Amino acid sequence: MSFSGDILDDFAQHEARRRSGPSYPDVTVEMGMLVEDRGSHFTGDVVRWSAEGVTLQNRDDYVRHFGWKPGGFLIEGKPVTLVRPKQTATATQRITASGSVAGDGRARVAAASRIWVEGKHDAELLEHVWGDDLRELGVVVEPLHGADDLAVMVADFGPSPQRRLGVLLDHLVPGSKETRIAQTVRDDNVLITGHPFVDVWAGIRPKVVGLDAWPDVPFDPDVPWKEGLCAKLGVPFEGFWPKLRNQVNTFADLTPELVGAVEQLIDFVAEDG
Repeated sequence: MSFSGDILDDFAQHEARRRSGPSYPDVTVEMGMLVEDRGSHFTGDVVRWSAEGVTLQNRDDYVRHFGWKPGGFLIEGKPVTLVRPKQTATATQRITASGSVAGDGRARVAAASRIWVEGKHDAELLEHVWGDDLRELGVVVEPLHGADDLAVMVADFGPSPQRRLGVLLDHLVPGSKETRIAQTVRDDNVLITGHPFVDVWAGIRPKVVGLDAWPDVPFDPDVPWKEGLCAKLGVPFEGFWPKLRNQVNTFADLTPELVGAVEQLIDFVAEDG
């Protein structure tokens, strides 16, 4: 049996297409576009994108982040490849660690609105990743050094439509002490979000230090979780936090739960006035 050159060419092209996998149409991402992540089936509106990926917000206002991937999303049930607009970032624009396009670098005068976090490490991590965004908005992050008296502190702060307050709590899960504390605050000008981790350290992906997962640290009332973690890792507690924090380069090095909680607060306090 003999084949013509054309048939061989067609066969070669077919094989190349088969080996490279299916192709999907490119769709330029737009704000408000409704898409579904094919892997998780999470469906939401596009609220942000960056060099690392796209952020979706569902009808319950839960936010998740997904990387760019060929055929990774569905629009009206059809697989597509989302791509960034070509004009999103020019050669003179800088992408911040939070994934946004940096402004002119000049900080605004501090706004009346605030973001409160539980401790010093939380505040440092927010500054490390979202510092450019916060300075551009003029929003100050303040550590609470404990949230037990949150309702009293909120009342003293005096929230208003022009003086909004965002609060980030650790271990905000059903039945936790932090959840009970959050339920004591009832004010439309206050938004409380949180992550499920006992400490913000666990909101950093373990891959940044070469681990597949953080080790399990059993509860011990006499040993703080951070110290228990360092003991499990066999590293000194003193000095570990700065090294861990500095391994975070972008929001992609943090868990979606932590990123979503922080970005909801930034959006909330940015709407003051």
